Amino acid sequence: MSSLDDKINEHFAGYVVRKDLVKAVKGNAIVPTYVLEYLLGQYCATDDEASIHSGIETVKDILRKHYVHRNEAGLIQSTIRERGRYKVIDQVSVSLNQNTNCHEAVFDNLGIKKVAIDDANVKANPKLLVTPVWCIVDVQYEYSEDTRISPWIIDVIKPIQIAKVDYEGYKVARGEFTKDEWIDLLMQSIGFNPEAFGRRSKLLQLMRLIPFVERNYNIIELGPKGTGKSHIYSEFSPHGQLISGGEVTIPKLFVNNSNGRIGLVGYWDVVAFDEFAGREKTANKALVDIMKNYMANKTFSRGVNPMGAEASFAFVGNTDHNVPFMLKNSDLFEALPPQFHDSAFIDRLHAYLPGWEVDVIRSEMFTRSFGFIVDYLAEILRHLRQEDFSNRADQYFSISEKISTRDRDAVYKTMSGLLKVLFPAGGESAEDVEELMQLALESRKRVKDQLFRIDATYPEVDFFYTGSDGEKRRVQTVEEQEFPQFYHRKPDRDPKQEATDGQDTDGDVIEINPDAQAPSSATVPTQPKLEEGHFTFAENRKGVSFDRLFGAYMAGATRIIVTDPYIRKPYQVRTMMEFVEMIIRRKSPEDQISVHLVTGPHEGDIQKQRELLDSITEACTGAGVDFTWAFDTTGTAHARDIVTNTGWKIVLDRGLDIFQAPVRREGFSLGDRLQEHRMLKGFYVTYVRQ
Repeated sequence: MSSLDDKINEHFAGYVVRKDLVKAVKGNAIVPTYVLEYLLGQYCATDDEASIHSGIETVKDILRKHYVHRNEAGLIQSTIRERGRYKVIDQVSVSLNQNTNCHEAVFDNLGIKKVAIDDANVKANPKLLVTPVWCIVDVQYEYSEDTRISPWIIDVIKPIQIAKVDYEGYKVARGEFTKDEWIDLLMQSIGFNPEAFGRRSKLLQLMRLIPFVERNYNIIELGPKGTGKSHIYSEFSPHGQLISGGEVTIPKLFVNNSNGRIGLVGYWDVVAFDEFAGREKTANKALVDIMKNYMANKTFSRGVNPMGAEASFAFVGNTDHNVPFMLKNSDLFEALPPQFHDSAFIDRLHAYLPGWEVDVIRSEMFTRSFGFIVDYLAEILRHLRQEDFSNRADQYFSISEKISTRDRDAVYKTMSGLLKVLFPAGGESAEDVEELMQLALESRKRVKDQLFRIDATYPEVDFFYTGSDGEKRRVQTVEEQEFPQFYHRKPDRDPKQEATDGQDTDGDVIEINPDAQAPSSATVPTQPKLEEGHFTFAENRKGVSFDRLFGAYMAGATRIIVTDPYIRKPYQVRTMMEFVEMIIRRKSPEDQISVHLVTGPHEGDIQKQRELLDSITEACTGAGVDFTWAFDTTGTAHARDIVTNTGWKIVLDRGLDIFQAPVRREGFSLGDRLQEHRMLKGFYVTYVRQ
C-alpha cells in the first residue's frame, strides 16, 4: 500500500474500503456502487489481505443468494413460497391503495406487487412513497384462499445506508491529513486515481459533491460525452436521485395536487437531471416556471399554500459543439432545450462546471487504493448540510461590491460547499481560501458572461476580489483566456473581429507575441515584433505550444541554453525532445544551432534518464542541431529559463514541464501528437531582453 493508504487505514479504520473491490464483487448485479460498498463495508473494511479475500467471497455469496435478477424472479418467488420467508436485495417502492386503505409495496426486480407492508415501516421510510429505494427485505409468503389478499408480506425492511456516523471523529481525523492528502483521499473515495488528474481537474471533480453538502444549490455541467457527469449522482449516495430530463413532471418533482403527495424535492438531498441538454426537447412551461421560483426562493406551491424544500438541483448534459464554436456562434448554454434557454432560469444557477475540461473516463483513471465507503461519506456530507461556511472567506478576502446580490450568494454558496468538502473542521489558510475563491467566482462568472450574450439587458459585471492589501484581483474563466477573440464578442458584434490571444497578470487582454508559424516554401511570414512581458496561463487551458510560446524568440539564435532541473522522467524528456523538434522545424536547412540542457539527476532512475537524453543527441545527428546536456552537479541550478545568444531570456516557473502528465492508454489521442490539444498545468512565462 502507499503511505497515504496506510494513513487512511490508521485514522479511518472500518470506514474505508479498497475501491477496486467493487468491480471484483459486482459481477452482473445491476446495483449502484453505494449498495455494493455498503456490503463491502460490512466484510472488507480492513487492510488485511486474508480478511479482504474472505470478505469478497462473503459479499459474492450474499449477492448470489439474495440479489434478485429479473430473469430469476420466478425462481426466487418459488424459494420464498417453499421456505415461507426469505431475504432479498431489491428496489422497493410503496403506494397507498385507497380501496383497502393499506400501503402496498412493489418489488422492481422480483416482479411482485401488492405486497403488504405495515404503516410503521412506511412511516420510518417515507422515501419509499416517492421513488424506488434499494433495500434488504425479509419477505414472507402466506397463502390465503381469499384472492383479494396478497400472499406476499414484508416482515423486515432496511434501506441500504449506514446507520450512524461519528461526525466529530471525522473532523478530528481530517486534521491528520494535509490539504493535498485530503483531496487525494476524496478523489480515491469517488473511485479515481488522483495521479491521473491535475490540481484543477481534481477540484472540478470535487465540485460535483457540493449539491450534497449545500442546501438548495443549483449547478449545471455541460460537456462532451463520456466524462462521467451523471456517475456521482447515480452511484455515489443514497440521498441523491438521478432522473432523465425528459421524465420531469410537476407531480413527480414538486407536488401532486390531486392527492397532496410531495414530490422528489421533499425527500431527496439532490435531484439530478440527466441528459438535460437537447435543443429538440420540449418542457412544460408551467414546470419551468415552478422550477425557477423554487431555485430562487426555495419554495413551491401546494395549491394555494407555499411549501419549502431543501433539495439541490444538478443539471447535466452533452454539448453539440466545442467551446470556440459555441463562443463564436452562440453561447455556452446553446445545448439547452428552448424553454430552459431562458435568462431567468440560467440566472438562478449558482455555478457552471466546465465539462469540456473533464477528460473522457478511461480504465486507467480508476484507483486501486483505499477510499471512504461512499455510504459513510454520503452521511457525513448530509450532516454538513446543516452548517453554513459562507462567511469563512471574509477573514481573508472581500468580493466586489459591484456584483449583484444573486451573484454574491452564488459565490458564497460555492465557497461554502468547497470549504465543507475540503476543510470541514476549519484551519484553511489565506492561500487555500484564495484558490477556492477564484474557482467559485469563475464558476458564477461563466454563468453571468453567457447571460450577457443571451440577454443584452443584463449588465456586464466585473468579477474581482480584494485581499487584505487592498489589491483588486480579477478573475477570468479558462475559455476566456484561451479564446478571447470570441469570448469578449458582444451579442451584436461581428465574430470576425478577433481580439488578441492572451492576458497579462492584471487580467487585461493583450497579444502574445510568439505566434509566428514555421517557415514554409509556400509563404514567407512577416517577423512578429518581439516584446518583453509577463504572462500567466491557467490550468486546464489548451491551445498552447512551444512554437507559439518560444518559436519567434528563437529566430536567429545559434546557441540556446535551457536550464531546467526537472527534465528527469520520461515524459519530461519527451518535452525536451519536442523543444528540439520545434527548433528544427523553424530553422533553415543550412543553419547550424547548438542547444544545451542543464538539468538535475533523476535519483530514482538516473541510468534511464541518461539513455533518453543521449537518444536526443543521436536523433539530432545530421539535422543541423547539436544537442548537448549536462547535470548540475552543484545542485544550485534552481532557475528554469531559456537563454539565447540573440539577447533573449525566457523565464518559466515550471520550466518546459508545462503540460499535464499523460495518462497511459492504448490507441491514439490528439494530445499525444499535437501540443495544442494537451491540457496545461498552471504556469507563467516572462520574456526579458538582456
